[in-house]
Amino acid sequence: MIHEQWKNSETLKYVTCRHAEAAKYKVDSVLTPGKQYPVKNETDEFIFIIDNTGRIGGFYKDYFEEA
Repeated sequence: MIHEQWKNSETLKYVTCRHAEAAKYKVDSVLTPGKQYPVKNETDEFIFIIDNTGRIGGFYKDYFEEA
């Protein structure tokens, strides 16, 4: 599976977390507002980063802003 190789792949860019307040999902335990995260992959709607757990996580882009 290709997503298992993303952690070791080259970082595309860095993004800063704007907020960790989600209406539907619990993201405040894996994202810290104000912290920069390395982007490993990106789609139109989602961004895949190494989150606070040290694993790859996919999140909506509205949680982040370009660093």
